[in-house]
Amino acid sequence: VQLQASGGRLVQPGGSLRLSCAASGFSLDHYHIGWFRRHPGREREGLGCISSDGGSTYYSDSVKGRFTISRDNAKNTVYLEMNTLKKPEDTAIYYCATTSREAACINLGTYYLPSDFDSWGHGTELTVSS
Repeated sequence: VQLQASGGRLVQPGGSLRLSCAASGFSLDHYHIGWFRRHPGREREGLGCISSDGGSTYYSDSVKGRFTISRDNAKNTVYLEMNTLKKPEDTAIYYCATTSREAACINLGTYYLPSDFDSWGHGTELTVSS
């Protein structure tokens, strides 16, 4: 079972984009969901997390105020709404993953342990360029 992030494409600086994270083979509604990204040649960065019921969200300082995480458990999908996209900062491959640990979700914007997250799928590539 894994998650699949989708929606990445070429976007101009200052633009907006929404990524989706869908589950296959299991229901997301018992899991907190984290969003991550990896820039070429760098370690994967935690961006933020949404609680299983959607009532709480947590963000890293690098995206706070620009990115918004939401979820629709009826559609078994989590979203990452990105605004005011920046080149090259936001150019990366974006991933989503599950966690059952509330503390891992709360702290994702500051630090995380990869072992706290599961169901990593293939990421989706966002390129911010004019």
